[in-house]
Amino acid sequence: MTWLDALVDDLAAARVGATFNQYAQTGGDDLCPEAPLIRRENLRRQLRARRDAPVVAVAEAAGWRGARYSGLVLLCERQLVEGGPYRRSSRHPRGWSEPSATIVQSALAAGGWADSVLLWNLVPTHPAGPVPHSNRRPSRAELEAGAGFLRRLLDGVRPAHVVAVGRLAAAALGEDVPCVRHPANGGATACRAGLGALLDDWLGWRP
Repeated sequence: MTWLDALVDDLAAARVGATFNQYAQTGGDDLCPEAPLIRRENLRRQLRARRDAPVVAVAEAAGWRGARYSGLVLLCERQLVEGGPYRRSSRHPRGWSEPSATIVQSALAAGGWADSVLLWNLVPTHPAGPVPHSNRRPSRAELEAGAGFLRRLLDGVRPAHVVAVGRLAAAALGEDVPCVRHPANGGATACRAGLGALLDDWLGWRP
């Protein structure tokens, strides 16, 4: 078993505070009892494809319209290509759409950087809000638990560059790691500009 497989398996077995572990649990709008397995395999495939990525971008937590159903960080179900390597796990006829995922993926595509950036969430599971289809801010304990998985990821990938997407990720990564605005809550333009400038500096423009 590789470090990558062990990371995914341990994440699926973990209890990260009171978060919903989409890699182990099912419920809500999940398509079938095998939905957690679908999400685990989506994550495993993406990590294998990006394990040599020179950049790791760390966002905050799995959102209900994004990783909660796709299993993938800042890549929502509606962005999954029909017949591609990733599968949907929800009953939504078109797949859920996450604005933050749309913004980040468009920024990566614009510069030709999609294959060179591995995306990860500081809290890899979903901090579900008090009502269905909602998010909440992760607790301190959840942030600390998630940081352990982040350290394992960075030790395995050993990227040349790391960028924080949002203040929670920035606080966990420290002052030496550059931070860009999270795309949510009016941050779309600043996120695109900040992420694009960093990646252009690190990787060059790849249209």
